[in-house]
Amino acid sequence: MLQPPSFVVISGAQVQAATSAREEEITRIVRTAYELHGAGLTVNPDSYFLRFPDRPSSRIIALPASIGGEADVHGIKWISSFPENVTSGLPRASAVLILNDTETGYPFACLEASIISASRTAASAALAAVELGARRQDPSDVGRPIRVGFFGTGLIARYIHTYLAGNGLIFSEVGVHDSVHEHAEGFRGYLARTEKGHITVHDSPEDLIRSSDLIVFATVAGEPHVTDPSWFSHNPLVLHISLRDLAPEIVLSSYNVVDDVEHSMKANTSLHLTEQRVGNRDFVVGSLYDVLRGRTTPPSDQPVVFSPFGLGVLDLAVARYVHEQLSATDNLHAIPDFFHDLNRYG
Repeated sequence: MLQPPSFVVISGAQVQAATSAREEEITRIVRTAYELHGAGLTVNPDSYFLRFPDRPSSRIIALPASIGGEADVHGIKWISSFPENVTSGLPRASAVLILNDTETGYPFACLEASIISASRTAASAALAAVELGARRQDPSDVGRPIRVGFFGTGLIARYIHTYLAGNGLIFSEVGVHDSVHEHAEGFRGYLARTEKGHITVHDSPEDLIRSSDLIVFATVAGEPHVTDPSWFSHNPLVLHISLRDLAPEIVLSSYNVVDDVEHSMKANTSLHLTEQRVGNRDFVVGSLYDVLRGRTTPPSDQPVVFSPFGLGVLDLAVARYVHEQLSATDNLHAIPDFFHDLNRYG
């Protein structure tokens, strides 16, 4: 007779301990998840957005997914985005993630997932930066210091910086810009604790973009606010993590890579707006999986933009890893009798 699995709750502190200083390992896990997704060994339905008429900037998103391979797990992430939290000193996003057993379908773990979400987002960005950067450069240029610019300075920007550095990228200069100057200065203070490159806070978005080889957009923008393609005439590599910063004119003049074409053309992202304008998707050359497989090679004479919508399978892969790490050290907090009244006839 089948028995339900033990149900455990994993705190944010435990997630942090299981992932901290393991940026390369988490990035490899994310790469494997992308490869499984590209090979058709995942199920990743559309995200579902719960919105509120009285506060249009806020939302809660459900990301169900299933991943095969060694991970072999199903689950769902439930993540909220309430930008107004930031003015009160509370992070914008909060999340939980449920893992379901493949054999029985029973949930076996509930994890604090804001750290998982930030980690998989940062690992995806770092993977794209390393792979796209290396493949568009002359081999003799690989490993040279990079001028990086962060447009938006919240938790995601901090995680992306950590993962870029953790994957071996070296910065000669670090630029920072935020619409709230206090936030930009706070991020500069964080960078100064670990960063050896010169750090500059830019008051002008144009100055940040023109002075950066690698640009990270990690804002809460709801619609495009960067509109001039000439700012990108030096052909930088752009990690368009926040998805809605770039006007269609910039998208159309760039070499665009996504995590999943269908997912990226939704919810009024910059790519979605561009598709609505031109009536096709020809401006997207392929996915990061295509880049990893050598099916497309990013050019050096055109801006290269990576716009990942964010796949639930990445969250599952990282969550499964966290669960395994804690299970191996017997450090899981089980909830006794969580499943009850399991006898069909009482």
